[in-house]
Amino acid sequence: MSLPEIVSREQWRAAREELLVKEKAATRARDALNAERRGLPMVEVEEEYVFEGGDGKATLPDLFEGRHQLVVHHFMFAPEWDAGCRSCSGFLDQIGHLAHLRARGTTLVAVSRAPYPKILPFKARMGWTVPWYSSYGSDFNHDFEVTLEHEGELVERPGVSCFLRDGDRVFHTYSTYERGLDGLGSTTGFLDLTALGRQEEWEEPKGRASALGAPAGSERIRYHDEYED
Repeated sequence: MSLPEIVSREQWRAAREELLVKEKAATRARDALNAERRGLPMVEVEEEYVFEGGDGKATLPDLFEGRHQLVVHHFMFAPEWDAGCRSCSGFLDQIGHLAHLRARGTTLVAVSRAPYPKILPFKARMGWTVPWYSSYGSDFNHDFEVTLEHEGELVERPGVSCFLRDGDRVFHTYSTYERGLDGLGSTTGFLDLTALGRQEEWEEPKGRASALGAPAGSERIRYHDEYED
């Protein structure tokens, strides 16, 4: 194994401070990129998709559970598979308590192409509480480019798609795939992909922090059992 060089504490501190300059630059660049992402236009979703979940049939607006935003994890689980993707399972394992997303008007769900009777026992085996829906029989996976045709066969790829609800209208605001999921799993990581962002006053464009009519940013953070949904 190749290990880091051994140095004195003073040498380590000097190297650490040099790296910190680059880390701060990367943070500022990430903030700028997130602002540019929030500035993307959006597309109205007019297709009437039908999913199946724990409460039976559901439409895309139903998946919001009454909130303003929806984040969909496109979990790779093809109809002919006996279990879900191992990498997608590892991704879902690392997701924190959903109360913090929900307090910012954002619902997170998983959607797979496998029929719900296959999803249910696997979800129970994994012990997950994230809402999980089947898109079996619909074009949802195809339309959002996570089920693709390659050399005459259907192949799956992981992804995340974000949606915004304005009354009865639903809009697609963002999608990312494969390596685009690297680093996701935290509340802020998911919020950074959405049109409303973290809803903090310092974010650009201005005016979205108070969009949900609640205190912005860190002032809204509570212990997960203290939120009023």
